[in-house]
Parts: sequence; structure tokens; C-alpha cells
Amino acid sequence: MVAIVGRPNVGKSTLMNALVGQKISITSRKAQTTRHRITGINTIDDAQYIFVDTPGFQTRHSTALNRSLNRAVTSTLSSVDAVLFVIEAGKFGPDDQRVLDLIPPNAPTILIANKIDRVSDKGTLYPFIQQVQGLREFREIVPLSAQNPDDIKRLLATLKPYLPEGEPIYGEDDLTDRSERFLAAEILREKVFRWTGDELPYTSTVLIDKFEQEGRLRRVFATILVERDTQKAMVIGQKGAKLKQISTEARLDMEKLFDGPVYLETFVKVKSGWADNEAGLRAYGYE
Repeated sequence: MVAIVGRPNVGKSTLMNALVGQKISITSRKAQTTRHRITGINTIDDAQYIFVDTPGFQTRHSTALNRSLNRAVTSTLSSVDAVLFVIEAGKFGPDDQRVLDLIPPNAPTILIANKIDRVSDKGTLYPFIQQVQGLREFREIVPLSAQNPDDIKRLLATLKPYLPEGEPIYGEDDLTDRSERFLAAEILREKVFRWTGDELPYTSTVLIDKFEQEGRLRRVFATILVERDTQKAMVIGQKGAKLKQISTEARLDMEKLFDGPVYLETFVKVKSGWADNEAGLRAYGYE
């Protein structure tokens, strides 16, 4: 098992999807979109890689939601064979250091300098990596772009010696340990963030009220949960246009992932303060 950790928005979910070869973890320009530990599985010949995408460690606000996300990070780190510590190439700040401090000293840790394609002056990369390398004894240092297939192959080859020998835990065709119901909620939540931009606080979430399968057809009834009436209007848009766009794109992504037709019905509800209520968070699937 390999944990993927880093501050919000360094590209952990994009890296996870590339390593698995399928989109199972949502991505967004908005920081802090990963809420749960997402397990991605890639079985190649005699090796089975089990990747755990964690929420970005939260340092800005102390809500019940953020405390739940931070618990997910720390509990994951205590039970993996290797850790990918992901930073953005050319950038290392106090939030990166806080995540690095969380990694147990004995955990085999590989430094991933992601988004190297965005560094205009490549001559600055080597001194930057040397600087970060001095902060901890990293087993390996891998500069890469998660968008580059060759970089992903190189990282998989680098990781293979760290995998313990044993029987495979999952089937060779398994991509994730998450249910289709869970993945449907994540896909819809991604589209909400994509279409509302920075206007909508990241505390909005998605609940699946009903998930039914009839042959190849899946019927999904979902609720987008927001904290204020103004946010509800923002998600619905003028004459329902934005909600229709969100739902259409989510349905198309679900059909691609589930390899079958999907009927999706989406509602928007207001529930004030849900993100700072411990009992409510557990009811909504947060740990």
C-alpha cells in the first residue's frame, strides 16, 4: 500500500488517477476537494499497487469537517508500505512542511516534485530539489508531471521494490475498493465545484439518496447539500441552467466509468452548519 500525501492542490488526485489508469478520484482547480481516503488499484504482471489518495492536510480552519479530514491523513500514514510526499515543483512553504512533519520517521518516503511542466526555467529545479532534500532522508526523489505517461511508468518502476511479497489483496481487474454509489457522489461533487468556481465554499457535499440497478441501467437520485439559500441559487443557476449542466456532465462521466446507461436525478437542499457537526458528518460518510 502506498499513501499519496501533500498539502491541498498539489495534484495528488491527478497523480492517483494516472497511476491507476482510470479516473477514480475527483480533480478540481478548487483546493481541498478530496474528502475521503480513496483507494486505487493497479495490477501489472507480478505486482499489485494499492494507492491511497488522502485529503490534503487542512491547516486553515478548525471545523469538524477539517478535523475529520486530518484524522484520515494521519491514520493512513500508520499503515502503508511507502509514502509519496507530493509537492509542487519550485514551491515549498509552511503548509508543505506541516505535512512532511506528519510522516512517521521510519516510513519509506519518496519525494514527488509534481507539475515540472509548469516550471519555465528548468535550471531552477536542481537547486530547489537539493534544498527540499535537506529536510528529510528521502528514499527516492522523482521529478515528474502527472500528465506525462512516461513519468508515470518511471514512478511505478521506482515504487515496485518497496512492495512487500505476498498474495494479491484485490482481483487483477479491480480499480478501487469504493462502491459505485460512492463514486457517483464523487463525480457529481466534482461537477458542482467545476461549474461554481471559487464562488461556492468547498463545504458543499453530495448525498446519494437512492442507487438502483436494472440490468445495465443505473438509476441515481442525488442531493447537493449547501449551507445557505444564496448557495442553492448559485448551484441551480438561471432557470435551472447550471444544475442541468452539472447533472449532464456528471451523468456522462458515470456512464463512462460504469460502462452503461445512467438515469440521474439531482436536487439541491440547504442544511446550515452541516460541516461543523460531528454526528452529522458521520451520517454523511465522514470518519
